[in-house]
Amino acid sequence: MNLFDMLREDNLRHKQPLAERMKPTTLEEFVGQEDILGRGKLLRRLIEADRLTSIILHGPTGVGKTSLARIISHLTSSDFVTINAVTAGIKDIKEVVERAKKNLELSGQRTILFVDEIHRFNKTQQDALLPHVEHGILILIGATTENPYFEVNRALLSRSLVFELTPLNDKDIMRLIDLAIANDPLLSEMDIDLSPHGKAFITKNSLGDARRALNILELAVLTTEPVDGKVVITEDTLSQSTQKPFFNYDKQGDYHYDVISAFIKSIRGSDPQAALYYMTQMLLSGEDPKFIARRMVILAAEDIGLADPQALVLANTGFDVIHKIGMPEARIVLAEVCIYLALAEKSNTAYEAIGAAYRTLEEKGQAQVPPHLRDGTNKDLRGLKQPYKYPHAFPGAFVSQQYLPDAYRDIEFYKPNHRGVEDTLVRQWMKRRQQDEDDTE
Repeated sequence: MNLFDMLREDNLRHKQPLAERMKPTTLEEFVGQEDILGRGKLLRRLIEADRLTSIILHGPTGVGKTSLARIISHLTSSDFVTINAVTAGIKDIKEVVERAKKNLELSGQRTILFVDEIHRFNKTQQDALLPHVEHGILILIGATTENPYFEVNRALLSRSLVFELTPLNDKDIMRLIDLAIANDPLLSEMDIDLSPHGKAFITKNSLGDARRALNILELAVLTTEPVDGKVVITEDTLSQSTQKPFFNYDKQGDYHYDVISAFIKSIRGSDPQAALYYMTQMLLSGEDPKFIARRMVILAAEDIGLADPQALVLANTGFDVIHKIGMPEARIVLAEVCIYLALAEKSNTAYEAIGAAYRTLEEKGQAQVPPHLRDGTNKDLRGLKQPYKYPHAFPGAFVSQQYLPDAYRDIEFYKPNHRGVEDTLVRQWMKRRQQDEDDTE
């Protein structure tokens, strides 16, 4: 490379976006994905040993799929070819296959084909890759934002290792911001003043997307005029750079607990409008959706309980679903659960009952199980003064008998109310008891 080529490359590099300039070239520079790229992990061992087999990388945007492919291209001795499934077709695949065959025949060199957005290939295009992957002519690296188990042919999947890349955590995004300010050829020449609160704001609003975080940082820096040589990034600048308001919300601070408290109390108070307001504030501030969903599961059992048992089922289902789909779609699921819980009948009898049981047993201690309720597997329980009555042998599968130990026989932990489904359950229970008493008289 001559001097002019070096100058041209340097000029092009300086005109690239920060996210492009910060793309890693080695595994040591790669930020995040420790679960698959940490020391000793399978994918890292395959890359470092240059023994890569066909793989599928899937995950949301900005988590490092393309960057990882680029690192492999730098480290491998194979011929590395890149195509994008949006613009490529059968003709392009055939050209790569011919190139791969020549590499094998002439020098024994392997060919790695990186297919970005592989889910965009239709079945015919994916089938065109299959025999060449199967016979080892091509080593495939497919990248996709979609679930490969739905979007990639089973036959192709069976011949590939699938690795999931997840959104970067807060620590990784913070590290990326620090690296950009310290190492980027443009930003490192500036005296940038970005407060920890400002870094936290970028982190929360990046939603685990490295590219988005770096874009916010770059836009904030480029739109800030230096004062006495210092580039001071304000909260207002960051708000404009993300096109989102700067919320005063610290996950470890008092206001965080104030907002979640208001959220829970709004649902408990059956106000869906207020509950949605506080939930949206948390989401826009970068709160983990799983934290919100977890609190709603607890609330469904504590504050709605038997008045509407379906509430707990819905809350738990919502918690499971957001693990599968992630943001931003998870907010729809959260909204459905939030509104349902706010509108549902309320009962805290289960919460009160278990609390009463705990307090009583801690105070009085345990008591002996009544003889007729004891396990009879290895005991002779015949001749008991009060034998066990099998409920299914009685009308309505109900019969009165002593279940509590003598020391507790007159205590009531559960104090029912008459709201929602609980009213129906309690009425049925009382009806069975009354009928049994009438039959006994």
